[in-house]
Amino acid sequence: MIETGEDGRTWLLSGPTSSYALRLTDLDELLHLHWGPRITLADAESLAALPGPPYRPFESRLDGREEYPVEGGPRFVRPALSVRTRERRGTEWRFGAYEADGDELRLRFADDGLGITLHYRMRGDVVERWVTLANEGPSLELLRADSATWTLPERDGWRLSQLHGRWAAESRLARSPLTYGEKVIGSRRGHTGHQHLPWVALDSGASEESGEVYACALGWSGSWRICVAQLPDARVQISGGAGYDDSGLLRLEPGESFTTPVFAGLWSDGGFGAASRTWHAYQRAFVIPDADQDRPVLFNSWEATHFDISEERQRELARRAAEMGVELFVDDGWFGARTSDRAGLGDWTPNPDRFPQGLKPLADDVHALGMQFGIWVEPEMVNPDSELYRAHPDWVQFQPGRTRTEFRNQLVLNLARPDVQEYLWEQLDSLLSSAPIDYVKWDFNRCFTDAGWPGEPYPQKLWVEHVEALYGLLDRLRAEHPGVAFESCSGGGGRIDLGVMARTDQVWTSDNTDPLDRLAIQHGFSQIHPARIMAAWVTDSPNAQLNGRISSLRFRFVSAMAGVLGVGGDLADWSEAELVEAREWVDLYKEIRPVVQRGDLYRLRPPEGGLSAVQYVHGDETVVLALLQAQRHGEPVAPLRLRGLDPSAAYECRETGEVHRGAVLLHHGLRTGLRGDFDAAVIRLRRM
Repeated sequence: MIETGEDGRTWLLSGPTSSYALRLTDLDELLHLHWGPRITLADAESLAALPGPPYRPFESRLDGREEYPVEGGPRFVRPALSVRTRERRGTEWRFGAYEADGDELRLRFADDGLGITLHYRMRGDVVERWVTLANEGPSLELLRADSATWTLPERDGWRLSQLHGRWAAESRLARSPLTYGEKVIGSRRGHTGHQHLPWVALDSGASEESGEVYACALGWSGSWRICVAQLPDARVQISGGAGYDDSGLLRLEPGESFTTPVFAGLWSDGGFGAASRTWHAYQRAFVIPDADQDRPVLFNSWEATHFDISEERQRELARRAAEMGVELFVDDGWFGARTSDRAGLGDWTPNPDRFPQGLKPLADDVHALGMQFGIWVEPEMVNPDSELYRAHPDWVQFQPGRTRTEFRNQLVLNLARPDVQEYLWEQLDSLLSSAPIDYVKWDFNRCFTDAGWPGEPYPQKLWVEHVEALYGLLDRLRAEHPGVAFESCSGGGGRIDLGVMARTDQVWTSDNTDPLDRLAIQHGFSQIHPARIMAAWVTDSPNAQLNGRISSLRFRFVSAMAGVLGVGGDLADWSEAELVEAREWVDLYKEIRPVVQRGDLYRLRPPEGGLSAVQYVHGDETVVLALLQAQRHGEPVAPLRLRGLDPSAAYECRETGEVHRGAVLLHHGLRTGLRGDFDAAVIRLRRM
């Protein structure tokens, strides 16, 4: 809901429990008024009538109060907008008009031919903000164009939460006191990155179940930056947008425009748990395609075959996967001269020696087994040993006169080039038309390094235009092939953000499939993203890929059932007993899948040692996944207090037959299957 004050200069956006208010002064200064509990328009106008801060030498009365600080004028904070022309640098804007159209508020400003529109949209209790910059004047350069600056209320002792990590150890939650100055996180790698997810949260004493939490998340899949600043007067502002530094984002010629990605924010007074559930509900309702459709159980052949692939071996793995109850079979190394990681990327046609009749015969056989068929691709990359690179060595990112850096024996295609975009469209469209393909795992296994574009007058634009071209290609493929689902992958969790999630059906959380390591990764991931898109695999034990750890099939399955279940082990080496047990776990997952993928998540115990547990509530159904990481002999396991249930109702536990009433306590022991080190249990309850 959007309300406008009588003078047309105060605006209030309200959701179910929260409000966001701003005010335009007579000097065309756009000031922040309120972000927090729901208020009335009269409350907002009362806030607008309060006197501003007193004069202090060497300080700006605007700093820490403006909605969107631009460079120039009486300001010293980090600018959200920095513009350079041939004559000058900075912005001196004037207000033009506002539009309240449905659920979107647009505030229009102008400065010497540059149109600046600030967009606001309330979706539930999530505020979406972004900016459109339209140039009708002389050529100009956007040095910085953040999507939004968020202003927090005055509190004592702010604490910052962030998700950090590295390859195979993504999404680690860290909390620390916020101090004076700037805390900057981001990526200068050309993609979202393994090192940070574009999300921050701030609190001043919240817990999992109570207290105020302010959180922001950026929807951009390229280089990005979020800056959290505590100013000299203790006010806190959060700015974020595309691009890592201020060396140049884009050049806008007359008639050109740029729309920033969405930077979304929310306020919650129910602690970190309620904030997460608000994020999850927002993404299921407004971001994730077809979020009301549960994702199938997947088998990926990569860890079973690596580069040693044959059509017959794929058929045998498919047969075993189908007997296990798998619903989607994915072939990983089907293309070009892909006998190692040194060749084949860029040549997106089936290997004629391995698949002499293309992918259709295998896909038909997989469908005959009752499964969907999927493939792996990495379209933005090329091996020097490929037909594509030999034909078009100029299509990659490179700096003239410099060595072309290779990671994983590959280079990055310059997707900002129209000819590269058209080549990939033709290759992928033909591929998806050549066989009944239901799913594409879209990978990105190499960061930008030599991000050059010889011959282009403004080569740094590729950092933005590569991402926009990626989005355009995904949008075009989805429109032409609506039955195909897409998964975002980047060496695991290197491309996870609201931008790519709006175009894919699930994401690959991490290349680390060790079930114990996954608990911390999934715990951090759940702070912002829902189980509906979190792919998790059961792989072989010992975990030969990373750490050699031995874990039971039971522990591996329950750990992976916290998201979109997949299997990635070598089924040819699994015993009959393991295959039978796996079928039982897959059958159980299918029963609880609607609750896990669509339910409200409650983090009952963090994965910090001992017992960890997560709970999902959907309608009358409740599912608890409990995993015992370690237990000393004779040491009791503390009971779990379930959340999100009606304290006056009765719930029957399907595993024990017990009926729980009131404040539901679930005691763990032999009754629920927790028997010792590295054990796990699935507990289901239904309201009676």
